[in-house]
Amino acid sequence: MSGYIEDRWLKKRPSKVTGKRERTSMWGKGMRYRVKGITGIQDRSFETSTDAKTWLATASSETRRGEFVDPRDGEITLAEYIEVHWWPSRTDEPSTAAPMRSRIWNHIIPLLGSLALRDIDASALRTFKAELLSRVEVSTAEVIWIHLTMIFNAAVDDKRLLKSPTAANRTIKRPKPAQRKAKAWTRHIVEAVRDNLQERYHFAIDVGLGLGLRQGEAFGLAEEDFDFEAGVVPVRRQLRWDTKGRPYFCLPKGQKTRDVPLSPTLAQRARAHFRRFPPVECALPWRNPEEPSTPLEKRQRQPVTVRLVLTTSHGLRINYRTWSERSWKPALADAGILRKIGEKVVKHGARIRRHPVFDLSRSDMFHVLRHTYASVQLEAGESIVSLSAWLGHSSPKVTLDHYAHFMPGAGKRGLAAMDAWLIRGEGPKVPEKSLTLKRITHQLLKPQVTAAAMFGTDMKVKYKETARGGLAVNVIEC
Repeated sequence: MSGYIEDRWLKKRPSKVTGKRERTSMWGKGMRYRVKGITGIQDRSFETSTDAKTWLATASSETRRGEFVDPRDGEITLAEYIEVHWWPSRTDEPSTAAPMRSRIWNHIIPLLGSLALRDIDASALRTFKAELLSRVEVSTAEVIWIHLTMIFNAAVDDKRLLKSPTAANRTIKRPKPAQRKAKAWTRHIVEAVRDNLQERYHFAIDVGLGLGLRQGEAFGLAEEDFDFEAGVVPVRRQLRWDTKGRPYFCLPKGQKTRDVPLSPTLAQRARAHFRRFPPVECALPWRNPEEPSTPLEKRQRQPVTVRLVLTTSHGLRINYRTWSERSWKPALADAGILRKIGEKVVKHGARIRRHPVFDLSRSDMFHVLRHTYASVQLEAGESIVSLSAWLGHSSPKVTLDHYAHFMPGAGKRGLAAMDAWLIRGEGPKVPEKSLTLKRITHQLLKPQVTAAAMFGTDMKVKYKETARGGLAVNVIEC
């Protein structure tokens, strides 16, 4: 049945005595007309039969096309939809889920959570964007906006919204930070930072620069990953930490493994590092450190045992926070890259420790070694396709967007051509052995003239000089 309208004030069948429909016990109470019988759609009541007929026609038509969205499903608040329906169904890794949850609960829910999904319009989004930019940096606001768009898209899929508000209101654009070019270090800076690190961490600089690894990939690198015979290093895991400080292994960013060429010098440094600081066996859960609740999760989270090549002086895996505060930033400060701005006092019982506080410099974190690797490869003329594969990017376009300014001669050829074009008094340069206009004779054009004459037409010969100094006569206009 495609649906029908029920009159709740009158009985369906007329009386056998009077021949008229008698009043029901609902007479005069509530809305009179109810639309029923549309598969998968909740009944809805209306004051007038005209409204009921209109809604029935629209709902039936949209249901057949699979486009019907009941407005009542959009009455749920954004906060309730996130907390009850959207977030519990997410399956993100801990390192992704924790910062995402923090942004949503600290910004999206406080600013938009009290509004019903269907009430979030251009005005609400405009206000949300203005308040968000007053709380966080533009780069963080962009990420939060992406999270909000994901939530709205899920609400559309769940038939709670007809269209995502962020897509429907085109005048409200997502926050976009100013585009920054990737920064690369010079050889002098790389060597200065390497020398100021503890000796056991020199190899971290080597693999970051020599293989283009992310920090987690470098800390998750194992001795068995070095294939010295093939001259390649498979990048197949990274070391991550959840919000509770529990380490675990998982696939590299984007779930993309890759093979990176191993240079002979880096291979020598790797062997020397293994002798000086023997790799340490480490067993950690895969993908999620939480205790498994099902047999499937137990199999998926089975601990992985590898021999880590980068460990602490106590033979433990490296914690990214401790590494940054105790090793990396002090080395940058000693190399003159960061500036000390104060001290942080930490009390452990009767013991007091003072830790230096440095300027925040995101562009000089471990990731700058990856940018430097890309710059060296491109300046050497390496293929953008090969570099994209070695970096683990989703496509060469991503690599080009990030590192086009590292390519040799970028913009110089066009600049030289424009400069030559603007020079006055100089004619086009013609190769010595090429045919100039003065040297073109009727004999050279004879084959083309003859061909045109065969058709008895007026002809106009268009010619041009070739790059090798010859004459191309290949177009005849008749």
